[in-house]
Amino acid sequence: MNAERDLSPLTPNIVRALNDKMYEKRKVAALEIEKLVREFVAQNNAAQIKHVIQILSQEFALSQHPHSRKGGLIGLAACSIALGKDSGQYLRELIEPVLTCFNDADSRLRYYACEALYNIVKVARGAVLPHFNVLFDGLSKLAADPDPNVKSGSELLDRLLKDIVTESSKFDLIGFVPLLRERIYSNNQYARQFIISWILVLENVPDINLLEYLPEILDGLFQILGDNSKEIRKMCEVSLGEFLKEIKKMPDSVKFAEMANILVIHCQSSDDLIQLTAMSWMREFLQLAGRVMLPYSSGILTAVLPCLSYDDRKKSIKEVANVCNLCLMKLVTPEDDESDDTSQIPSQEEPPSYQDATDRGSPDTDNDSAVDGVSVVAPRSSPAAAVTLNLDGIVQVLDRYLHEPCTGMMTRICVLKWLYHLYIKTPRKMFRHTDLLFPILLKTLSDESDEVILKDLEVLAEIASSPAGQSDATNEEPAAGQTKLQVPSPARGALPGTCGARGVESSPSTPTMNSYFHRFMVNLLKRFSSERKLLEMRGAFIIRQLCLLLNAENIFHSMADILLREEDLKFASTMVQNLNSILLTSSELFQLRSQLKDLQTPESCELFCCLYRSWCHSPVATVSLCFLTQNYRHAYHLIQKFGDLEVTVDFLTEVDKLVQLIECPIFTYLRLQLLDVKSHPYLIRALYGLLMLLPQSSAFQLLSHRLQCVPNPQLMRSGNDEPLSSPKSDCERIDYAELLQHFERVQKKHLEVRHQRAGDIVERRLGQ
Repeated sequence: MNAERDLSPLTPNIVRALNDKMYEKRKVAALEIEKLVREFVAQNNAAQIKHVIQILSQEFALSQHPHSRKGGLIGLAACSIALGKDSGQYLRELIEPVLTCFNDADSRLRYYACEALYNIVKVARGAVLPHFNVLFDGLSKLAADPDPNVKSGSELLDRLLKDIVTESSKFDLIGFVPLLRERIYSNNQYARQFIISWILVLENVPDINLLEYLPEILDGLFQILGDNSKEIRKMCEVSLGEFLKEIKKMPDSVKFAEMANILVIHCQSSDDLIQLTAMSWMREFLQLAGRVMLPYSSGILTAVLPCLSYDDRKKSIKEVANVCNLCLMKLVTPEDDESDDTSQIPSQEEPPSYQDATDRGSPDTDNDSAVDGVSVVAPRSSPAAAVTLNLDGIVQVLDRYLHEPCTGMMTRICVLKWLYHLYIKTPRKMFRHTDLLFPILLKTLSDESDEVILKDLEVLAEIASSPAGQSDATNEEPAAGQTKLQVPSPARGALPGTCGARGVESSPSTPTMNSYFHRFMVNLLKRFSSERKLLEMRGAFIIRQLCLLLNAENIFHSMADILLREEDLKFASTMVQNLNSILLTSSELFQLRSQLKDLQTPESCELFCCLYRSWCHSPVATVSLCFLTQNYRHAYHLIQKFGDLEVTVDFLTEVDKLVQLIECPIFTYLRLQLLDVKSHPYLIRALYGLLMLLPQSSAFQLLSHRLQCVPNPQLMRSGNDEPLSSPKSDCERIDYAELLQHFERVQKKHLEVRHQRAGDIVERRLGQ
């Protein structure tokens, strides 16, 4: 700049001093400018004041020469001091050139800019608030300045500005929030600290309601919560804590729905502090907002379910997630199963889960105050019509977690609790998804955890017995990619009076069984057939639990009917042996054993016939069934047929097991009947028949000793002269001759299959 250039009203001496490299000379020039401007203020000469500010801005502060820029800054500050309370009229002209110098490459010049702006703001006080956004923008940049002097100067200016905002009641929050939302995503540590400090200040100003704009900055706050600096994390944690306190105080004014997605995302964070904080917020939202959160259920479940399998290292997160899960479960009510009404207010769009963005229980109580023993605060619910349950999204999430092999045990248990809960609360809608869920529920029976299997059986039992399944069309075409579950037709050639002639879905005593019951039985047996280890390790456990959850008669009736048509005779024999063992030994089957023991009703006789026909796959099991039902004469006739059978080691092992069973409490009545030789001669004959089948083994000795206790064995010499026990009147309809013929046909088939299998083995060996 030419120092001799006419820049009036600034004198040549002032101009030279402003351009001088010495700070003291520039300071003297500033004092002269202050004196000059005061005179113009006294004269009320606004034109000259503007002219002076324009010269200092254009010719000095924005000059290419660094010393000139320094002179311009100190000169602008001097103008502000001289103007005093009138500086508010010229703030734009004063502030803009100073802020431009914030970006200067020279750190000392940036410091002088801070100093100048400090003086300007100090004089103007509340008058600077209309220009707050540009001041904040400039300060947010200097907060991350590498020079410590500049940073120190910016902090002084920052504190001054905070004092002004705190004192004022005219802060433009609406205009400031967009800038705050933009700056809050800064990755710089100091910029983040600056942002958080301002949020804390604004939260504590009574006249400023920052809570109204929380949805716009909440995501950024959670981002800052993951900062590496402990101090910044602590500040952010305090800020979020203050917001949460306000939310609890004024829940009616909170925009819960607008923040739900944000919480869903951060509940899945890999940072423990972020996840715990977001999960704690989610818990409060569910308790305070109630059904407002229902449209976001699938996203919430996506975030919450994995946390339930956390170990003790993340115990706090697990506990909060558990409460969130229970609160959300509580929001689902029977009203959600009502018919879809297009006149209802549309539910808010289901949020995308964090997982989807990157890649793609015991029965619940009806108690309104607690779920699984955990107290739940009664939610503030919006009108029921305002939100609807997006069941499709929930089922998709639950199905995905059941399919994923890495899903933790507690998560799988909770998924099954959710399915059970949904089938209880919204059965009609849930049955639309049953064909999708059925295969994975069956597969889950192979789970390693007994508790998972128990919950899985509860769901399957509810599906099989729910009245909502009655209206389900059994022959509907499956959706693409799904396997159609076939319901077997009745056996061809079923004889009158046998179970093959009756409906396959249910027995008369259990009319609530629906079409899925028989599907379940068919597919359960298929699974046992394909996974023999499952049958061996968990078969008895599964069937016993089903007998508790459903009707035992119906289960045995249905399985016997299905096994009657089983083509794999070896599996049929193994399955019958397992079912027979369960029937004879399980406490859960006491009532069914009592029903079969006396055969006093047509239904019990029909059940015996149905079981008998399938039990024929295992000769020894058939005899044990006759012992259970006190059909001793028929048992004796069966044992006489054993001479025509192929006696194998497995066969003798089964006889051995039967002898052991006879000594068990279940057959106490049978052993006591041995005292009455006259009334039960065929029982004794049948037992002697078993004795003759056995080799000289421990079982032989056991049975022999038992028979030695029978009184008056001489009575066994002439059985034809002894009066036989008359058949029970209710069982005269049973054709025992036909049953015996059926037994012979089944055993003939087994013999043919064994011979065929042996022939195949010989051929393979010869081929080798």
